[in-house]
Amino acid sequence: MTKAGGARRVVVTGLGVVTPIGTTVAEMWDSMKQGKSGTSALGGFPLDDLKILIAAQIKDFDQKARLKHFKRDRIITLADRYSWFAAVAADEAMQQSGLEYPFAQPYRSACIVGSGAGGLTTYETAYRDLFIHNKRATHPLTLLRIIGSSAAAHVGIEFGIKGPTFATCSACSTATHAIGIARDYIRDGIVDVAIAGASESVINYGTMKAWQALHVLSPEGCFPFAKKRNGTVLGEGAGILVLESLESAKARGATILAELCGYGMASDSQDMVKPTVEGPSVAMQMALDDAGIAPDAIDYLNAHGTATADNDINETKAIKNVFGDHAYKLAISSTKSMTGHPLGAGGGIEAATCIKAMQDQWAPPTIGLDEPGEGCDLDYIPNQGRAMKIGYTMSNSFAFGGLNAVLVFGPPPA
Repeated sequence: MTKAGGARRVVVTGLGVVTPIGTTVAEMWDSMKQGKSGTSALGGFPLDDLKILIAAQIKDFDQKARLKHFKRDRIITLADRYSWFAAVAADEAMQQSGLEYPFAQPYRSACIVGSGAGGLTTYETAYRDLFIHNKRATHPLTLLRIIGSSAAAHVGIEFGIKGPTFATCSACSTATHAIGIARDYIRDGIVDVAIAGASESVINYGTMKAWQALHVLSPEGCFPFAKKRNGTVLGEGAGILVLESLESAKARGATILAELCGYGMASDSQDMVKPTVEGPSVAMQMALDDAGIAPDAIDYLNAHGTATADNDINETKAIKNVFGDHAYKLAISSTKSMTGHPLGAGGGIEAATCIKAMQDQWAPPTIGLDEPGEGCDLDYIPNQGRAMKIGYTMSNSFAFGGLNAVLVFGPPPA
């Protein structure tokens, strides 16, 4: 049950998500099978002079109903929205894993739940209270709500985790880095089980103004790899995995969903906004090398696929670099066409998507892809999902600042 050199094998025993197209894994997966888009009219706060009036928001989310059974974390329903999402996704993943908690060996467990921005909605509310409504003070929990590690702390408290508990922050690669670090902690014997992923909820007036200023948001929709693509659509949500050593999972008779076989990361070290081809190529190759498999072993690739002009063409070039002739046989899709771009949470949601694809032997589509963009000449599974044989999968996360992280999942060990 160990790899060469004594490293332990790491498996996935639980999945949890909160997305604009479903706030459980089953709901999200059903929406993907129907090719649903989570993009809708922006709302929930003053729109004033905003020019971008769409987003992939999670609407009618009742945190009190979803978290009413929490026993150890008594203030979770008073936390920031991003912590709600993390707690709900972690709860779903833990329930599926069948792990008993609080853990019998709490210092042998980890909770690495990141966020690219933390409690930005709390920031905006606090500033409106102080500077527009002229209130003398903010809510007493304001500080705790905004901290980027609050979601990790809330989840760790509820499930009794006393080992490494912290947040990662690497923009749109946040969840993937969290999962990769957790994998390494288990592989190297630091812990036996980990809750890992990320959560994000930043859709508010100030954030929309900031993204508008960068000119990367579409006023129409998220259309990865399409000729008509003209920017991404902001999303929100959470994606969480429960990881265990293979020994731990087998000893308790757990249902193993997949093996986390490979992890690669590389930095462009070039520009804050414009991506390179080299960085993503190296990260993908490192993940394959770590998994010990050839490129043609990958059957499905969940692309970063943000629908920006630079990302989609550069990611396509990087895939060709790494996969060679197999790139043209590889089934690829960007599920951001359905979920929008949930920023730091994207890698967690997309990792869960890769595992569901392996379970169901079905690859989700890239919706809205009517005519491919110039240079986007691979198989992006346009509009309709595909039943197919899926063994190994790859999930790409490429972030502002040139921060690239990639995961490779394989079937459950025999």
